[in-house]
Amino acid sequence: MSGDDQHGGNPGPSAAGSPQQAEDRREGAEQDRQDAEGAREASEGSRRDSEQNRSEAETAHASNEATRQQAERFRQLAEEARELRDQHREALEALRTQRELLREAAESARAASEEARSAAEDARHAAVEAIQATADSLHATLEQMKAIEELRRTLRGVRDLNKLDLQ
Repeated sequence: MSGDDQHGGNPGPSAAGSPQQAEDRREGAEQDRQDAEGAREASEGSRRDSEQNRSEAETAHASNEATRQQAERFRQLAEEARELRDQHREALEALRTQRELLREAAESARAASEEARSAAEDARHAAVEAIQATADSLHATLEQMKAIEELRRTLRGVRDLNKLDLQ
């Protein structure tokens, strides 16, 4: 055997079953077992990481679902608020319309009242003028009656004088 064969070189055909080779094979097998153990531990760590990631993903999914549900609820609340705002706007518009109709009715009533007041004023003036005309007429009648009475006195006086003359 050569020196290379004894110190881990290329073994020759006669060294196939040597104790050194068996030791090398045991060390290689031990290394392979350690590598396999390391790979198994890495696989186990990877599996734990995967489970943790899956758990985190499920938590994130649940959180996302809760966030989505909350966003949907906020959307519904916003829609309800918009509907209420629209109803309030319509109610306010109806109130404005009613107020405008009432204002127009009040304006018409005021105009009618003004016309009635004006007509009443005209009627009052007409009544005053009628009373004045009646008073003037009564005054004229009184004057006429005084004149007639004066004429009667005069006629009585004349008649009395005629009676005296005839006697």
